[in-house]
Amino acid sequence: MASLSGLYGFAELRADEGAEADDRLAFEKVDPPSWWKGSTLSPVRLLIQGQGLYPGTTIRTESPYLTVYNYRSSENGHYLFADLKIHPDCKAGTYTFSLEHRNGERVAFPFTVQHKPTHRPRGFSSDDFIYFVMPDRFCDGDPSNNAPAKSAITFDRSKPRHYHGGDFAGLTSKLPYIQSLGTTAIWTTPVYDNNDGLDYKEAYPNSDGVKEPTTGYHGYGAIDMYAVDEHLGKMEDLQSFVRSAHQLGLKVIQDQVANHTGPYHVWAEDPPTPTWWNGTVDNHTANNWQKWTAMNPRSTDDVRSLNLDGWFLDILPDFNQDDPEVARYLIQNSLWWIANAQFDAVRMDTLPHVPRSYWNQWTAALKKEFPGVVILGELFDSDPVLLSYYQGGRPGHDGVDTQIDSLFDFGLFTPIRKVFAQGKSIRELHQMFGRDWLYPDANRLTTFVGVHDMQRFMNDEGATTAGLRMALTLIATSRGTPLIYYGDEIAMPGGGDPDNRRDFPGGFPGDARNAFTAEGRTAIENDVWNHVARLGQLRKDHEVLRRGKSLDLLDAEQQYAYARLLDRDCMIIVFNNDVSPAVAKFPLEGLSIEPISQGWSFQCDDMLGVAPPLVIEDGVASVTLPERTAAIYRMPKK
Repeated sequence: MASLSGLYGFAELRADEGAEADDRLAFEKVDPPSWWKGSTLSPVRLLIQGQGLYPGTTIRTESPYLTVYNYRSSENGHYLFADLKIHPDCKAGTYTFSLEHRNGERVAFPFTVQHKPTHRPRGFSSDDFIYFVMPDRFCDGDPSNNAPAKSAITFDRSKPRHYHGGDFAGLTSKLPYIQSLGTTAIWTTPVYDNNDGLDYKEAYPNSDGVKEPTTGYHGYGAIDMYAVDEHLGKMEDLQSFVRSAHQLGLKVIQDQVANHTGPYHVWAEDPPTPTWWNGTVDNHTANNWQKWTAMNPRSTDDVRSLNLDGWFLDILPDFNQDDPEVARYLIQNSLWWIANAQFDAVRMDTLPHVPRSYWNQWTAALKKEFPGVVILGELFDSDPVLLSYYQGGRPGHDGVDTQIDSLFDFGLFTPIRKVFAQGKSIRELHQMFGRDWLYPDANRLTTFVGVHDMQRFMNDEGATTAGLRMALTLIATSRGTPLIYYGDEIAMPGGGDPDNRRDFPGGFPGDARNAFTAEGRTAIENDVWNHVARLGQLRKDHEVLRRGKSLDLLDAEQQYAYARLLDRDCMIIVFNNDVSPAVAKFPLEGLSIEPISQGWSFQCDDMLGVAPPLVIEDGVASVTLPERTAAIYRMPKK
C-alpha cells in the first residue's frame, strides 16, 4: 500500500534502509478513513497501519474538537489502535492527523469528518421481491476497469474462475431491466477489494485434471474491507449505482462477511493483535461445517470450536470475534458501508460459524445507528430447527437473541427442488410449511429457488421450465420475501460452482445475443421471463399476496392448494405437480369470506392465463389442471 506520509514532508520508510527501518515511523492506512458527527457509536476506534508504531506513539489533531486517546500498539509496531472522539461542534471536512513517534519523528495522514448521514435505510419486507446478481457476471458497462495494471492476468472470460468484466456501470445501465421484472430490491455479492492476482492457494482441477488458480471475482476474499474492488469500479461508481437504484424506487442490499477474509489479506501473516484470528496461517484447524453444534446445549466449547473457529477451505483466515478489537472493527466496518454507500439492508454471510454473542452486539449497533436497516442471514442448512434458532425475536438456550430479521429459507428450498425439479411428492412442501411454527416469524423468511452456492434449478435431474415456473409461482405467492437469482428468469442452466455463475447473455462485448431484450431471448426463455414479470406485477398489484394470512386447503400426493387472506381479499393458489392432468377438488368452508359464508356459486379465471377457471359450488372448489401447472385465482368480494 502506498504511503501518504510523503504528502506532508515528514519521515517516510524506505525499503532500502535495512533492519533499522522498522524503528522509523511510517503511515500506510487508517481504518476507518472517515466517520461522522453524531454517531451513536462513539468514540470510533481507529486502526492505523504502518511502521514504527510502538508504545508511546501518539496522534495529534489540528482541531480542539477531535480528541484521540486509549492507545494500543502491536508488538512489531505495525499497528496502532486509538479511540477518536468527534465533538458535536467539530466542522465537517478533511483533517490532518499527525503520528508522533517516541524519537520525535512525525508523519501525517488525512482523516475525514462527515456530517451525520441523512440516509435512512428502508430495509426490506414481504412487500419486496429481491433480484440477486453477481456483478462480475452480469454486465460490463466500463471495459476500462477489466484489466487493471496489477491484475491483467486475472481477466479472462474463457476461464470460469477469472474476472469477466461485469461492474457497477453495467449494473446501473440494467436497472430498468431489473425493475421490469417487478423486483423491488437488489442484492449483490460483496464489493470489497479482493486479491489483484491469481489465487494459487485455492486452485481447482480443470477438465484435464490440472489444478488452475481462481480469482476474487465473487468478492468473498477481501484484502481491504474499506475499499471497492477495482474491477467493479470506484467508490463513486458504487454510490452512483445505489443512488440510481433509489431514484427508481429500488432498494439495495449489501453482502457483508464477518467470518473471514481472503488468504492474501496482509493480516493473514501479520495480524493486528495476537488473537485477531482463531489460530494462525501455520497453526489452525479447518472448519468441520457441523453447524448444529452451535445450538446443541450438550456441546462443549471444544466441540463447538471446530465449527466456530475453523478456517474455511482450510485457507480463509477466521476472525476471532471474542477479541474486542476484532468485534469493534467489524461492527464499525458494517456501519461505515451503510453510511457511505447508503445501503438499505445487509445480507450477512455464514451466520453459524460466528459466535452468537457477536451477532447480538453487531445487530444492536446497526439498529441503533440505522433503525430501518434489515438483516438477512445466511445459514446453509435445510433443518428449520437450526434455521429458526438464528432468527431474532427470542433468545436461544444460550440466552442470546441474534436480532437477525430474516433467514434464507433453506428449509423450503430443499423440497422446492425435490418437488418441482425432480417430481417428488408435493406433500413435501406442505410438510415443510407445517414447521413454520418453529420460527419467531416465518413471514420474514426469504424464499428462493436457487442462489450462487448450488447448481441451478435447470441442472437438477428431471428439471423442466414447467417445473421452474411452478417453483417461481410458489415463492411469489407464499409467505416471506421471494428472491430470484439472475438468469433464472430465462431458465439459465448451470452445474456446480463456477458453472452456476455464467455470464448473462448480452451483458458483454461480443456476445452473440442480448437476453436483456425479448428479441434476444428464445421462445422458451421468453416464456419463463414473461411468467416472472407477471408474478412480479401481481405481487405489486395485490397486497394479499405479500401480506396475507396463509391457509392450506388441499393436501394430496401431487396436488396442493392454499389461500392468502387479507381483510376481505382472498387469493387461492393451486398446483398440479403430476405428469398428467388432474382434478383438484377441496372445500372452502374454512375461508371467512362472504362468497363462501353466503353459499354463492361462481367461478374465477386463472390470473396467469394457463389453467381453466376455478369453479365453486356449495362451498367446494374444483378445477382440472393441466400437467405440471400452477394457477392463481382471486375470489370475488361481492
